[in-house]
Amino acid sequence: MSQLPIGYWLKHLDRLIENDFDRILAAESLGRRHWQVLHSRHGGGARVAALDERLAPFLDEEEATVAPVAEQLRERGWVQGQGSLSLTEAGTRAHGELFARVEQSRRRLSEGISEQEYRAAVNVLERMSANLENR
Repeated sequence: MSQLPIGYWLKHLDRLIENDFDRILAAESLGRRHWQVLHSRHGGGARVAALDERLAPFLDEEEATVAPVAEQLRERGWVQGQGSLSLTEAGTRAHGELFARVEQSRRRLSEGISEQEYRAAVNVLERMSANLENR
């Protein structure tokens, strides 16, 4: 068992996930935020402010809103709408193609880990987050 603290493993895993997403999405000249906005719009519309709130944990100070990413997706013809954003037919197709690649990455990430172990890990991280948020 590793003697390294949880913070090390959280940052290390996050970097690995980011790098894998970058590799998967690079063929389409997309980044992780593009995928998150595209995936968040699959199945229904939402306002940019709602996306900002939902994706806040992934945004940093330089990236306080997903509005520029949504605009880039609009320019590709994948997202439509000014108030409430939704996927176009082309966006739905693109989402489906990217989703297959993302799912393959997620399967690699959880290889050798049971569903129960995965759920337990998420549960522990959620409770740790709540412990610090409530202080």
